[in-house]
Amino acid sequence: MKNFLLNLLLVGGLLVAGSTAAYAQGEPPEGGPEPDAPTDVPIDGGASLLLAAGAALGAGQLRRRKAQQ
Repeated sequence: MKNFLLNLLLVGGLLVAGSTAAYAQGEPPEGGPEPDAPTDVPIDGGASLLLAAGAALGAGQLRRRKAQQ
């Protein structure tokens, strides 16, 4: 129990220290070029591959489950 509380205190302290360091960056300087408009990112290729992999995994699980019965 003592080690758990010590670890909890250590992790909590690290989280607090990390969160205060996240605010260390100052405001951006005035002037300079205007930023470009955000560009759209196509996710079709990666999403369809993940969908196909999930379908293949599910089909394999169903086939294995039917073979066991």
